Amino acid sequence: MTTGINYGSLMHQAMRGLIRTVLEDVQRDGLPGEHHFFITFDTGHPDVEIADWLSDRYPGEMTVVMQHWFDNLEVTDDGFAVTLNFGDAPERLYIPFDAVLTFVDPSVEFGLRFESMDGEGLEDGALVPTAQPVKEIKERAKPKEPETSETERKDAEVVSLDTFRK
Repeated sequence: MTTGINYGSLMHQAMRGLIRTVLEDVQRDGLPGEHHFFITFDTGHPDVEIADWLSDRYPGEMTVVMQHWFDNLEVTDDGFAVTLNFGDAPERLYIPFDAVLTFVDPSVEFGLRFESMDGEGLEDGALVPTAQPVKEIKERAKPKEPETSETERKDAEVVSLDTFRK
């Protein structure tokens, strides 16, 4: 018997579904216009598949950029695989949606950040989406190498989900 509606889990599923749908569209049609993604993920997630040298270099989390060059994007119900270029060396990655920590499309000021919430009606350590200004998400998701061009951006207005929690 369920004791209540688990909104955190439902939001988790919906936001992961949104990422899946966006990546499915890109798989089918390519990236439209100026759209590009910063995707930060947990490299320690048991289902992540990356080269050993990448997991050694990024033992906690890693941010990848899908913009100018990526190949063989394959999206499944549980995650996505993509070949990215690391210093002229193509590497195949598999990233389960449950491992994604942030998903940002700076071209339209859109961002999602998933944080761990322990013991608040969810399974311990479950990731739930939180609303946060896109500027803060972009700072966290920024790749280690500096960006080549810097453009001014306006802060997006984001509603905090904290007001809906007990």
